[in-house]
Amino acid sequence: MARKELGPRSLEVARAVAAMIDGLPRAVIGCSGGPDSLALALGAEWAGRRTGTRIVGVIVDHRLQEGSAQVAVRAAQTLDARGIDARVVAVDIPTRRDGQSYEGGPEAAARDARREALSQVAGTDPVLLGHTLDDQAETVLLGLARGSGATSLAGIRPRAGRFWHPLLGIRRATTVAACREWGVTPWQDPQNADPVFLRSRVRHETMPVLESQLGPGIAEALARTASLLQADEEILDAATADWLTAHGVDPAVPEGSRLPLRPLAAAPTGLARRVVKAWLDAAGVRATFAHVEAVRGLCRSQGGSGVDLPGVRVTRRGHELILTSAPGL
Repeated sequence: MARKELGPRSLEVARAVAAMIDGLPRAVIGCSGGPDSLALALGAEWAGRRTGTRIVGVIVDHRLQEGSAQVAVRAAQTLDARGIDARVVAVDIPTRRDGQSYEGGPEAAARDARREALSQVAGTDPVLLGHTLDDQAETVLLGLARGSGATSLAGIRPRAGRFWHPLLGIRRATTVAACREWGVTPWQDPQNADPVFLRSRVRHETMPVLESQLGPGIAEALARTASLLQADEEILDAATADWLTAHGVDPAVPEGSRLPLRPLAAAPTGLARRVVKAWLDAAGVRATFAHVEAVRGLCRSQGGSGVDLPGVRVTRRGHELILTSAPGL
């Protein structure tokens, strides 16, 4: 039986996916069953038949909501009915030994567990996720509210390592319309409308106010800001790597790693901050702005001064900063 021609919205989604997977032998699609990821999966099936790419859909059951297993099975059945190899992977969300919330909160824990599960299925193949232009705009706005730097304001990258995002140029309304054109009913996650979650409040309260007060096009403008900063980030990352190489710093060997003080103190503030951040990141430190500034402050201190950070200690000795494991670890 001949396949039905795609409608304008489903075709827009499918073409965006095709442009990203062309030439790939296999791609894994992360699908929650919601409109964005469901449209992504169906668009990938259409694109895969044209690019010769095998599409595998993975539904991760976080087991955090009642009935989550049924939601996952229903999403898998929807994909199976459309000719997509679909599988459900159940994960456990870790907690700290003291029983408290995982670092970054339950949303961060769920994201980490989900990405690990997707990576396990994907192997060396890329994982496609259904983030849209609206998600990008919300990410930039949240970064602005938190006083973030350019790295955070650059938002979601089209290709962030193994995780690829083909729908960043497409509005959420388009994925909803695409699902209608495909004749599927997506799952509506109740957490997306729960005001207890900050992103939900931004989505349903803040963005509509900005649109009404500043005029249409706010989401597109915020997403464009991310795109512009991503290009700038490439240049700044290269400058940071060049500085580290020029001064003999190998971030791949964090224990006992040293930063020369005089060149660091002489570097422009923005570059110095990035150098320190890259140095700490290589040691596994989730360095905040306060952490970076505390380390930079050692440039003005006396020899023997030090700063304790999560899991490491940075000490000034002579004209160097030395990074070691924190005492007791």
